[in-house]
Amino acid sequence: MVKKIVLWEILVPATKNDGTIFDIAHHNVWDERVRSFSGGITLLRSVTGQWVNSAKKIFIEKMIPVRIACDEQTMKKIADITARHYRQEAVMYYEVSRRVFIKHYDEK
Repeated sequence: MVKKIVLWEILVPATKNDGTIFDIAHHNVWDERVRSFSGGITLLRSVTGQWVNSAKKIFIEKMIPVRIACDEQTMKKIADITARHYRQEAVMYYEVSRRVFIKHYDEK
């Protein structure tokens, strides 16, 4: 069975809920883990997000959009890893494109 590869984007927090910035080493652990089974990631410039949790508390935080080409099952696994690694109440990810082309070239 061929798994359907789509392009996803997930929002990874740049800061903890108290505003402390996650250090690069912390992000690198996540990057390496996700790359190990997804094949690759594309990190975009950080953006500021705002969201309200179930207790009606507003969070305003820097987020790093990360694009990943993989199947849906793998993306769900990445969301779970992200929630645990960054200790998040919620993780947002969404499909960017159903059509993904990766064209490989011979180095010769």
